[in-house]
Parts: sequence; C-alpha cells; structure tokens
Amino acid sequence: MDGTELDKKVFELNSVISQKVDCTMCGACCRSLMINVFEDDIKPIADHFEISRDQFQEKFIETSSQGQMILNTIPCTFLSEDKCTIYNERFSECREFPHLHKQNFKGRLFATLVHYATCPIIFNVIEDLKIETGYK
Repeated sequence: MDGTELDKKVFELNSVISQKVDCTMCGACCRSLMINVFEDDIKPIADHFEISRDQFQEKFIETSSQGQMILNTIPCTFLSEDKCTIYNERFSECREFPHLHKQNFKGRLFATLVHYATCPIIFNVIEDLKIETGYK
C-alpha cells in the first residue's frame, strides 16, 4: 500500500474510531506527553487565567535544548482528575493529537507507535489497520 492509500485508510479509521472515544475521559496523553508550545497558544491560555503572556511563560513554559518552548511539567499541570482544565483553550499540539488526520502517516509511524499502548484511538486505528491490510 503506498503512502497516499495508507493515509486515506488511516483517515477513514480515525474518523470512525475517534467518534467512539471520548478523549476528555482518558487523559493518558496529558500524563505522558511533552507538550510543545507555540507562540499562538500562549495568549488565549494566559487570558483564561487573567495573567500576562510573560507571567504565563515564566510560570508554565521552559525552553528545550533545541530552543522549542515546552510545557514545564509532565504530567500536564492543567490535568485534574484525568480532565483538561483548559480544554477550550488547550495547546494546539493537544488539539492535534494523535495526529492521525494528517498526511504522511508512514513518516510518523514510529512516533505514533510510541503512543500505541496509551492512546485508545491510536491503539484501535492500528489494530483495525492491521486487519484492513492483512497484516500478520
């Protein structure tokens, strides 16, 4: 199966499976992922807490060795009782996870499989993909 066909199949499976899984009841990704933070993510969340952008960055963000802004805690500081306390303003990376709606699934396969045991959407998409492709 070429990359385009594989992407199409993953999109289809993700569309069906993600409708059956309520991510707000899980929180597994929030307990285990390092969250990359983008400049556009900061202001809405800072506004939510009624603090300045600089105050938010000082309290919640650090810079990785590669120069990327990241959330300064794992698990996510905004997780409470397996629920995101800033769900409507959550980081763009959180909105995009588990990234199964994006092209180039083959190129992200290793990163996806890292979360196979923790994300029910990834687990079920991979299991159904194995059936669909005749994987043995």
